Amino acid sequence: MSNTTYTAFLRTEFAARGTEAEIAAALQGLGPHPEGLLVFADATGAQVDLNLTGAPVDSRPPRGHHPSGSRPAGRPKLGVTAREVTLLPRHWDWLRRQRGGASAALRRLVDAAMEAAPPANPDAAYAFVTAMAGDLANYEAAIRALYAGDAATFGAAMQSWPADIRAHAVALARL
Repeated sequence: MSNTTYTAFLRTEFAARGTEAEIAAALQGLGPHPEGLLVFADATGAQVDLNLTGAPVDSRPPRGHHPSGSRPAGRPKLGVTAREVTLLPRHWDWLRRQRGGASAALRRLVDAAMEAAPPANPDAAYAFVTAMAGDLANYEAAIRALYAGDAATFGAAMQSWPADIRAHAVALARL
């Protein structure tokens, strides 16, 4: 299982948030296929189907498992993507003096910037709102406000919606 987080709703009410295992544990008493359960990926807002039974989905070995016990040559499978970065000499000098080298310093800087001001994510909010509120009053006005970046109008358009749906839509939109 990955570190991907999800949010689960039972009909229009918040039910649980967390990893797949945490969602399964939180909903354990409801059975493997609770009626009205919808689960959404927090990163994309897309509706997903999770295995809430606790049984293995298939018999494939875990990712990164090497049956021979030896690791293949090359970079470790960390999701690393090599790309070119162009900086001034003074920037390279500063990076060279940082703990862990240039790559580690750049990763720390990017992580800090992402935490300080998470980017707006209208597509994730759109996917969630469409699935949960596509038939509710003022849906179209809410979507227009979402893509216009107008938090006040977005909130006003959702005023008659169930509170948990409104709260999660705002969290995903980050307006």
